[in-house]
Amino acid sequence: MKQVYQGKTKDVYALDDGNYMLKFKDDVTGENGVFDPGANKVGLSIEGMGNSNLRMTDYFFQKFNAAGIPTHYISADLANGTMTILPAKMFGGHGVEVICRFRATGSFMRRYGLYAQEGQPLDALVEITLKDDERNDPLITKDALEQLGILTGEEHDILKNLAKRISNLIKDDLAGKGMELIDIKLEFGRVGEKGEIALIDEVSAGNMRVYKDGKKLDPLELNRLALG
Repeated sequence: MKQVYQGKTKDVYALDDGNYMLKFKDDVTGENGVFDPGANKVGLSIEGMGNSNLRMTDYFFQKFNAAGIPTHYISADLANGTMTILPAKMFGGHGVEVICRFRATGSFMRRYGLYAQEGQPLDALVEITLKDDERNDPLITKDALEQLGILTGEEHDILKNLAKRISNLIKDDLAGKGMELIDIKLEFGRVGEKGEIALIDEVSAGNMRVYKDGKKLDPLELNRLALG
């Protein structure tokens, strides 16, 4: 087993069989010691966060696989805080992130505050950003993705529809437990010989904003409530 990447919230190891292993950390993204799923740097460390995020990721990826949604998930080892995954190729070589929004808040309000109101309902609004810390993960349009050779127009539409389907599945699951999904950040890549577009990375409190009784849940509490 060889470490091939050291990430903000996970490290990646290559396995002898050609698959990979993710090792979850206790670090979460944020600014000035405050958790923010939309931030592009580590903001704080929360004891037990890595294992908690893995448990929630395992829970949802099993649901996605059962629903026929393509993912990179193979299995999880909860005792050791790791997840075994299929190899995936990043779009454009560096990757894109997909944000699905059900209410206006955070960076959406910073951009569109002239027209939007804080907390305004949004209908699974999808935004795509480039994974580029140096440029603060800029938003990118369908045309730009196509002309830069990152995604074809057809792939963009597949990505968008998958993001909506996944986000609504998570939203409904959380709603059944008395919580409201506000927004979520997802990551996709190409998996398998045919390069099928699939959900990769994680799905946990580390990349979503969720409210209960009008208050934002902290990551550990969110994971605890989501897993019942």
